[in-house]
Amino acid sequence: MPSTTSRRFPRTAALIGAAVLAASVAACGSADATPTTAPSASAPASAPASAAAGVLTIRDPWVKAADKGMTAAFATLVNDGDADVTITGVTTDVSRAEIHEMAMTDGKMAMRQKQGGVVVAARSQAALEPGGDHLMLMDLTRPVRPGDQLDVTLTFADGRTQTFTAVAKPFTGAQETYAPGHGASPAS
Repeated sequence: MPSTTSRRFPRTAALIGAAVLAASVAACGSADATPTTAPSASAPASAPASAAAGVLTIRDPWVKAADKGMTAAFATLVNDGDADVTITGVTTDVSRAEIHEMAMTDGKMAMRQKQGGVVVAARSQAALEPGGDHLMLMDLTRPVRPGDQLDVTLTFADGRTQTFTAVAKPFTGAQETYAPGHGASPAS
């Protein structure tokens, strides 16, 4: 007849094995992973990403649909961290891109590249919106149609990056014009 010690061993081994398996699965989502993305545009707006999802939480990202030339991307950037975050660059696969602002020039509102980037203060948020700061997409390599999803990558002052997806939609709200010639490459 087997002793009670030998009957307990398989049970103990199974419990230890289950604990190790659970710990390894939990480690897949640990802080050791380098966060590079925020929730996609398909995620519900009411489900913000946790701090582990990226440098910032990106809410309601979208891009203005355009057939050619220029357009812009917008979102609300949320910094849940304890330190200010500065966005210094932006890239996309459909165009070259810059961080832009609207500012008074010679008594008129004009669009221009934003020097120093966009600072999102700690425990705060910043809006990228029509008529304000925005991500300018210039020299489109293809049309951006309503419903298209564009990957946009932000570069931060500390060298980190974060990619999010913005959905294209038609928009005429602020009546801004992203006309060829503004910030475009010199004519060849």
